[in-house]
Amino acid sequence: MSENKTAGNSGGPLKGIRILDFSRLYPGPLGTMLLADMGAEVIKIEDPLQPDYVRHFPPFIGTESAAYLAFNRSKKSLAMRYREEAGQRIFYDLVQTADVVVEQFRPGVMDRMGLGYQRARGKNPKIIYLSLTGYGQDGPYAHQAGHDLNYIGIAGILGQTLSDDLAPAIPGPQMADVAGGAYMLVIACLSALFARGRTGEGQQVDLSMLDGVLPLMTLQMAQHWAAPETLKGERLPLSGGLASYNAYRCSDGKYVALAALEPKFWEVFCDWVEKPRWKDKIYALGAECRRLKKEMTDLFQTRSRDEWVQSAARRDICLTPVLALDELENDPHLKARKMFISQPHPSCGNVKSIGVPIKFRGTPAVVRKASPLLGQDTAAILKDMGYTPDRIKSLHLDKIIFDGACNPEIKI
Repeated sequence: MSENKTAGNSGGPLKGIRILDFSRLYPGPLGTMLLADMGAEVIKIEDPLQPDYVRHFPPFIGTESAAYLAFNRSKKSLAMRYREEAGQRIFYDLVQTADVVVEQFRPGVMDRMGLGYQRARGKNPKIIYLSLTGYGQDGPYAHQAGHDLNYIGIAGILGQTLSDDLAPAIPGPQMADVAGGAYMLVIACLSALFARGRTGEGQQVDLSMLDGVLPLMTLQMAQHWAAPETLKGERLPLSGGLASYNAYRCSDGKYVALAALEPKFWEVFCDWVEKPRWKDKIYALGAECRRLKKEMTDLFQTRSRDEWVQSAARRDICLTPVLALDELENDPHLKARKMFISQPHPSCGNVKSIGVPIKFRGTPAVVRKASPLLGQDTAAILKDMGYTPDRIKSLHLDKIIFDGACNPEIKI
């Protein structure tokens, strides 16, 4: 690792790690943001004429996309024409100082642009090159376009997320983008850094969001393989197939989530609602389950959500509220865990975001700053790499770089 890395690492377990981030939209940027919060120096690299598409997605806070602000904090922004030869020279200068490159183009695109793994490895054999795609670097679907809905459809998740009429219901969060993309990217990055510590060698890592989201179906596939005929045409037990593990509408139209999956919880629940005859129906399926669900639906209609939750709080039965988006920030536990934060932004005022999910006691992760303006750190990064003021000015005049800190209006 180079000694000339830009200042700004204030702590965290990944302090001293430099990541060059070409990823766009949601999965890659969320993953690199989590790494940045952990202390890595993440340099987000964008073409100023074709920046991250998410910058243009509404709604906006001031001049910035709310989505862009949500998953690009703690990073630095370098805006350069990396398809141009002069921009590629900057990239390879950076590669020699970096630990990780993250890219999210379809297979072969980085190679065609002259920025592929083999050339990067030639400059720095220790470089870790994370290639995140929808379907992976090989296979029949490798070059197809896709989005979260496609990946969870192929992975069977959509087929098990069913509405009351057993039609597929689109989940609220983007499971493949987050679990199959962002989280797997973090796991891959940390694992490859650990391996490099043993071998001294970097490597390319092939990350497929479809592959990455498939482990969410581990239990469901195990149940299918064990009893395919028993469960055919029914919801799987933890996907709405059990009355004891389900969501119920209350008298005020709000919902509670009951997860009395083990007998010890279910028996306490049955005693609480004075239904001892339900105790042997905890794992009921088919028609018996449907009858039980109907009775439980009627029961939960007798009180409001908060009445049920407040009463259940004194008992050990796994019953919680189903919160709406505008209720999350007021949840006392999430507040105590500091899972919502606010930061100042140069053009947007204070910006809210979700807090750091992993609590390191010895090397705490820190949200260092709000998401950068396009090109905000370009000149500073090049200066710290040894580029002279004259060379930086020349690159700017030649329209190879864009320095948003000096000129917020794109005139490249």
